[in-house]
Order: sequence, then C-alpha cells, then structure tokens
Amino acid sequence: MSARPRVALFVTCLVDLVRPRIGFAAAKLIEQSGCEVIVPRAQTCCGQPAWNAGADKDAQAIARQVVEAFGEFDYVVAPSGSCAGMIKRHYPDVLKGDARATALAAKTHELTRFLVDVRGMSTLATPRVKACYHDSCSGLRELGVRAQPRKLLGGAVEELAERDVCCGFGGLFSVKHPQVSERMADDKIADAEATGAAMLIGGDLGCLLHLEGRMRRQGKAMAVRHIAEVLAGEP
Repeated sequence: MSARPRVALFVTCLVDLVRPRIGFAAAKLIEQSGCEVIVPRAQTCCGQPAWNAGADKDAQAIARQVVEAFGEFDYVVAPSGSCAGMIKRHYPDVLKGDARATALAAKTHELTRFLVDVRGMSTLATPRVKACYHDSCSGLRELGVRAQPRKLLGGAVEELAERDVCCGFGGLFSVKHPQVSERMADDKIADAEATGAAMLIGGDLGCLLHLEGRMRRQGKAMAVRHIAEVLAGEP
C-alpha cells in the first residue's frame, strides 16, 4: 500500500439521490486524512434492499458488480453504517466462496470508523449549536460504531436517554409497518427534544430522512444533519 492510500468512496443511493453534499463532505474528510479519493462511476446500490427482501439472486448480481467496481482500491469507505455493514458483514454470505468478496469486505469501512480507527483522527469540529447524536442500528450493531463519531465531534453532543433504540426506519420495515415505524420515530424525536438540543446528528441518511420527515410533518424546527456535513463545516 502506498503512503497515500487510494480510497474508493461508496456514495450510497440515498446520498446520491437526496443529499449529494454528504458525499462531497465525506470526500473532503477522507482527503484530510491523507488519502486519495476516487468515486467509481460504475457504482450502484450495495444490494441490501434485495438481500433483506430475500431476492438472493438479485443481491448476488449487485454484489458482483460492486466487487468488480471497487476491488482494486486500498480501502472502500461509505458515509453509512447500513451500506458499509452490507458489504463488510454480508457480502461473504451473499457471494459464498468468492475470495474477492471476502477481500472487499475486509477493507470496507463506515466513514467515522475509517477516520478514527484506520487514520487515527480525533476532534475535527464541534457543532455550532447544542446537538444530540443518533446511533443507527447497522453502524452500532454490525460495525461497532459508537465512540468514533463522538471522538470526531470532540464529545460535544448530548446523549439520548435510549440511544440504543431504533428510530423506526429499518428500510423495508417502515414500509411494511408504517404505524409502528411512526411511533418509534415519535419516541426518538421526543428523546432528542428532551436533551434541549437544536440539532440532531447521525451517520445514516436513511434514519435522518425518516426522523426529519416526521419532524417537519409535526411542525418541529430541529435541524437534522449527517455527521460528515458537520465535520466538514457544511451549514
């Protein structure tokens, strides 16, 4: 590996389609860590929706495409515990016996975990207003992402009373069980409000869109930001 590692940014579908500035912020942060950032143009979805729905053949086809597009790089980094978790934890099962899938899984990281655990970075920025932090299920449970975002934020976040509880998004879960999903979102929002924070920060755009959408329907004004945006100094 060269002194300046080549990092492929896995942008994610939601970031690409809904909030591209997160991708630009992630690239900026990875470059600040001393790496070269490449965004493979052939990338598409990670295949998680198909895998979760039991569409194994479709998930395998997508995974093979991802392996082909990202296999040559030193690292693969995604601003999402969900997508990074799919590649790192599930690709070896999706493509059993495929050595390239196993190799790709080993060098894939969620953004904050990469910056802290691989590149040794610490405080990069602190929120401009009082903020709380939401831990996404995939990042927390599949990748062990908890301390890393807090370290990068200098510990300057309020903790939720039930920080290990799901926000209710859960991909297809929110579609199949909307009433349960809404109630879980309401509980998470109430928990965030109880901290007195003016901003909710998180590492997965799916969770953030779910919570922000529910807030706006209720007329709540709390800002919702991805951690990459905050660390990169985005407004």
